[in-house]
Order: sequence, then C-alpha cells, then structure tokens
Amino acid sequence: MIQFESVRRTFDDFLAVDDLSFEVRPGEVVGLLGPNGAGKTTALRMLATLIKPTSGRILVHGHDTVTDSLAVRHVLGYQTGDTGLYGRLTPSEFLRYFGQLHGMSQQRIQERTQVLVQQLDMGAFAGKPCSTLSTGQKQRVSLARTLLHDPPVLVLDEPTNGLDIVSSHFVVEALRHAASQGKAVIFSSHIMSDVELASDRLVIVHHGRLLTTGTIPEVIAGQSASSLSEAFLRLVHASNAATGRATGGAV
Repeated sequence: MIQFESVRRTFDDFLAVDDLSFEVRPGEVVGLLGPNGAGKTTALRMLATLIKPTSGRILVHGHDTVTDSLAVRHVLGYQTGDTGLYGRLTPSEFLRYFGQLHGMSQQRIQERTQVLVQQLDMGAFAGKPCSTLSTGQKQRVSLARTLLHDPPVLVLDEPTNGLDIVSSHFVVEALRHAASQGKAVIFSSHIMSDVELASDRLVIVHHGRLLTTGTIPEVIAGQSASSLSEAFLRLVHASNAATGRATGGAV
C-alpha cells in the first residue's frame, strides 16, 4: 500500500533522508521511530505529496507521489503535528467543510460525521467552537478530519503528542480500528507506550537512514534487549558510533 524505494531528500547541503526503503502493507499499523531530526517528518511530508524526493520514488496505492500526486491525495488521509483547526467553527462544521473539499455528498458527510463523533467520543463538544476545546479534544477533531473521507491509507505525524492517557487511548484505538478494516497506517511518535500499543511493525530511522524494521519482538531480540526503549537506544548509539556523531535528542 505504501512503498519507499531508495528515497533521498536534501535541503541545500543538508541530507534529511538518505536511501530510505520500506513498505506498509494493508491492514497493518507501522510505527516510525527515530530521534529528533532523524528525518521522520520529512519522510511523511514526502509521502503526503507536500515535498518531492530528491531521488528515488514513493508509491501510495500504486500511485507515484510526484507524477500522480492528485490520485495519491484521494486515497490518503494525512494528519500533521499541528491540529490546524478553524477556531470559529465547531467540529461538526469543520468536518462538513472538509467533506465538501473532498467532494463528498451532504448525506455522506453527515453519515461519516456521525460515525466519527461516536467512534472518537466527540458528542459532548461537537457543537462547541474549536477555539474552546482542550488539546486532546482538538487532536480528536483533527483525527476525525483525517478519517472523514474513509481513505485506505493513513499518515499521522505525532498524533498522540501532548495528550493525556485518555485522549491517547482514543487515538490508538482509532488506528487499530482502521487497520482492522484493511487500511495501511503509518505514524510517527516518540511515546514508546503508544508505539507498543498501536504498532504491528516498526521502522526505525536515524540520520535519515533505515536502522531496522520488524515487529517489536523482532527489534528487541535483534538487539538482545529487555525492552523496546533499550533496543532503540542501542540502535541509535551504534549508528552514532558508526558515523562519529554524538548521541543526543529525544526519541
């Protein structure tokens, strides 16, 4: 459903993504892990057609993100790290607006809105201006917008960042539910507990390069570690040692 094929992205003299190759299959949730500055957001922005690879290619549902970007956007739901809500609109009005941008019928917008309000437990605030909502409530509205047109591919950048345990639970459950419907889901996060709860498989990157990919037990066993956090740190330390860089940065 998602294929990165030797993808490279530079910004002037800075190499953000370096020969990155991996795939995401239908019906699985893939957690994208890496320290700050590892290239995670750049990779997801290329996947969402917001920026172009310098070389290599990315396919989404068989469509090239550069040569067929409009088709990619039709089959993809993308949630950025910033909720980006319109403060004067209520969640229901916000979803209606984006449904119209997607070319959905009014009946379909209403049906999907009702499903998502129930699924994400937004009934208590669906009629309140978005400017009055808490961080967790705003994140649920942003997630509802991502899911609104029922795309087969979901791309989420730090969807649980800054959320309490209750709000994080709704996000994780939504990702698992989407995968159970056959959707391909990839999300970045630095919260290990959320990664462990949501992910079927991991893609770990550092300095823009792929360090490893596999299920959580496979990643832990591959590093002879006792936990995912320990395995992650061992991979990062080894990468830093190989490149002569100092270890630092958050997960």
